[in-house]
Amino acid sequence: MAKHIFVTGGVVSGLGKGLTASALGMLLRSRGVRVTMQKLDPYLNVDPGTMNPFEHGEVYVTGDGGETDLDLGHYERFIDTELNSDSNATTGSIYSAVIAAERRGDYLGRTVQVIPHITDEIKRRIARLATDDVDVVITEVGGTVGDIEILPFLEAIRQFRLDVGRENVFFLHVTLVPFIGPSGEQKTKPTQHSVTELRSRGIQPDAIVCRSEQPLTTELKRKISNLCDVDVESVVNAADASSIYVIPLVLHEEGLDRTVCRHLRLETDPADLRGWQELVGRIESADRPVRIGIVGKYVSLPDAYLSVVESLNHAAFHFGAKLQLEWIQAEDIEGMLAASRLADLDGIIIPGGFGQRGIEGKIAAAGYAREQGLPCLGLCLGMQVMTIEYARSVLGLEGANSTEFDPDSPHPVIDLMETQRGVTDLGGTMRLGNYIAELREGSQVHAAYGASVVKERHRHRYEFNPRYRGRFDDGDFVCSGVSPDNRLVEFIELRSHPFWVATQAHPEFRSRPAEPAPLFRELMRAALRRAEQRTLELLHLEPSSADVRDGSNLSGTGPTTVDREALTIGAAGADS
Repeated sequence: MAKHIFVTGGVVSGLGKGLTASALGMLLRSRGVRVTMQKLDPYLNVDPGTMNPFEHGEVYVTGDGGETDLDLGHYERFIDTELNSDSNATTGSIYSAVIAAERRGDYLGRTVQVIPHITDEIKRRIARLATDDVDVVITEVGGTVGDIEILPFLEAIRQFRLDVGRENVFFLHVTLVPFIGPSGEQKTKPTQHSVTELRSRGIQPDAIVCRSEQPLTTELKRKISNLCDVDVESVVNAADASSIYVIPLVLHEEGLDRTVCRHLRLETDPADLRGWQELVGRIESADRPVRIGIVGKYVSLPDAYLSVVESLNHAAFHFGAKLQLEWIQAEDIEGMLAASRLADLDGIIIPGGFGQRGIEGKIAAAGYAREQGLPCLGLCLGMQVMTIEYARSVLGLEGANSTEFDPDSPHPVIDLMETQRGVTDLGGTMRLGNYIAELREGSQVHAAYGASVVKERHRHRYEFNPRYRGRFDDGDFVCSGVSPDNRLVEFIELRSHPFWVATQAHPEFRSRPAEPAPLFRELMRAALRRAEQRTLELLHLEPSSADVRDGSNLSGTGPTTVDREALTIGAAGADS
């Protein structure tokens, strides 16, 4: 029988419940425990697919096409397991299921109420993840204890413990211990009130993770233990860390995984954290500066590009690089020379998005990267604007555009597929989830993946217009990956460019800390090559070997022939 861990949060939102749950999942996996994870979200939307990125952040897409909360990205990256759409349930989807059942007459005329019908549906969503190949299900309850929206979820998990047995459920509560500057004290009162509110709902936490700026003293832990009726060993401190990937090591040092295993009576192997410790070591010793720009529409909320950023981090870890991110609002490039914002960068990413705002800026960025040899990776919409730019500037197709932005374009090089026309359901026109692509041998993407057939996740409704493919066949532009039926273009690149590559997919959703997504890895390789060449120019040095010129030494396994100290000093001087 599968065990269950429920993670709740108190005091304020944004404490890192998702990261805490992910780190705990990783620790259990390191002990040989089979783990899956789930997020219960209290909003009324059926899923986040139609939500504004400025409100919700990134929409994370699972392999089966589920549009889910961004915390599922953390789950997958930390436990290295592919989840599915069942791992995200919202109030909207739960109420929709209950109302549909009522309309079918499933309740035989009984009055439909929050208790038991809504709570029963929540419990059903939790229980269906407890399959035979899972030992532990970790369920994060979104929102903050005290919010009216999460009351049905709290009641459901309270009942769930009774249903499956107390020894099979662990309640983990994440709270804040703030530091009050004028008094110079860390205050436990918010944690006490949060636990009191949780207990008023019938839930006694088995452990408390206390977020804080600085480590808690032993005396404060004892105080929280006494006032919240939790063993002192179960009061876990998660002070601010230099990287989210340090969190599992912090929680392990605090003994959280031991506490959970003891309570749930899990017979496990000792935690094997050697690989994770090596990863953290690479992060902390990174010394190769590289500047990557993200040219986006939603850069005022970085969470809108969370998986893109983490994929860049993974690629930087691989090469021991110190990533410096530059957030570039696409609209700022419109009507001006892109060089004023992009000239000092070593590479750029043009990520996905929807709507017309900022499109001309993205096109300008793609053009600058193409002309100046600046490494550029286009993702989804990024591939579309790179296609548009090439059509206009190289092929001479004046007015080329996507019908999403200009329905009357004389050259709709990006268009809806015929099967999508007339569909009014916003989700109905989307290509979602995993799709297979066949890669052209000898292409950059083929070399990056090391395979002829690849699978990546998608989230879009517009495509490269197949009627124009012949126009792009000019010897330099390459449709380097297509669908198995040869109808859809999945990857493009330029033969003459160091790295001007794009995909209709979202490879950022499959990147892992120790195994970066291939296209992000190769973008980072090209960007590091450019950074080193630029630094040598600043130092008035000639490359010491062909390795520096062609980047073949940038394998991520050792130093290049260039003096690292000199490179770091030179880059710092350029920044100043």
